[in-house]
Amino acid sequence: MISISLCMIVKNEEDILARCLDSVKELVDEIIIVDTGSTDGTKKAAAQYTDKIFDFVWQDDFAAARNFAFRKGSKAYLMWLDADDVIPVKEAEKFREMKKSISENVDVIMMPYAAAFDESGNSIFTYYRERIVRNGAGYMFKGRIHEVIPPSGKIFYSDIQVEHRKAKAGDSGRNLRIYENMKLQGEAFDSRALYYYGRELMFHRMYKKGAEVLEDFLQRTDGWVENRIDATRQLAACYYAIGEDEKAFSSLTRAFAFDVPRGETCCDIGRHFMDRGKYKQAVYWYTQALSAKKATQSGAFIEEECYGFLPAISLCICYDRMGDREQAYQYNELAGSYKPESPYYLKNREYFSRIQGEIREIGQKRAADGQKQNPNI
Repeated sequence: MISISLCMIVKNEEDILARCLDSVKELVDEIIIVDTGSTDGTKKAAAQYTDKIFDFVWQDDFAAARNFAFRKGSKAYLMWLDADDVIPVKEAEKFREMKKSISENVDVIMMPYAAAFDESGNSIFTYYRERIVRNGAGYMFKGRIHEVIPPSGKIFYSDIQVEHRKAKAGDSGRNLRIYENMKLQGEAFDSRALYYYGRELMFHRMYKKGAEVLEDFLQRTDGWVENRIDATRQLAACYYAIGEDEKAFSSLTRAFAFDVPRGETCCDIGRHFMDRGKYKQAVYWYTQALSAKKATQSGAFIEEECYGFLPAISLCICYDRMGDREQAYQYNELAGSYKPESPYYLKNREYFSRIQGEIREIGQKRAADGQKQNPNI
């Protein structure tokens, strides 16, 4: 059985730290807490679970803080979590089994990270992260923000999901401030930092500047393919926001140079046509989304709705606006199979119940037309 040190960096997390540690305390063999400047009772809360609590002077560098925490771990493997992460009860037994059964020559364990949830608590935004690494093998975080350990060696993909259950609003301007300070200080941006800088600018509605940075990123040849695919969508969002719709559409199609169309891109293109009343084109792209490749283990940001509910409910709208009520009804039912509690699906059901006579007539006419074409049926 492998042994694991949980190494965390925290600041002012007294309200939620126990939730995280309660979910994992029986699964790991050591807990390391590195405090980066708390002014509340975070250390006192941590002391209920471990005596291995250390201070680290914050340097606007998440990688530096996490690497400091990793250096304190003494077990065979090192694991990281944020204070607002939890390992759900249903995943705990799977985690225990993994510790018992996994080969001891594995270097990196990748685990899915669920970062957003629907009204029913189901994950709608996931991606794989390097969650556990071999101690003493030179694995280190890189990047002041959106820090990452580049996976290498023998990699194992686990299906044990970590949930990022954010309980409070963070400092929304922190990341952008760090990037802007990096720029002022003349610090070089690698491709990953440039990509995330562009995203931060877009999120802060600095669309023109965001477009410039994302264009610069896409001109680089060393960017990670998943970042490049997502950058085309963020770039399109910037162009839509400043009224350059043609550039926005062209940005979306640039993703096809990197891989087969993903569901997220197909839905974006479908929305482009639907918003302009071009429903046949929209139908094509939303249909593609339903059968699109979900690059689960690539590390891509997966928006689950783009592979089921969103294209289905959008196809319902498109067919209804084209006058094909029967197809619209069928796609609404498909949408309901993904999210039966969705208010959009339920409202559509009420609408279709009011016009069910018309839908029945369309179905009967189609059946009759088919009988005429093939009388042997």
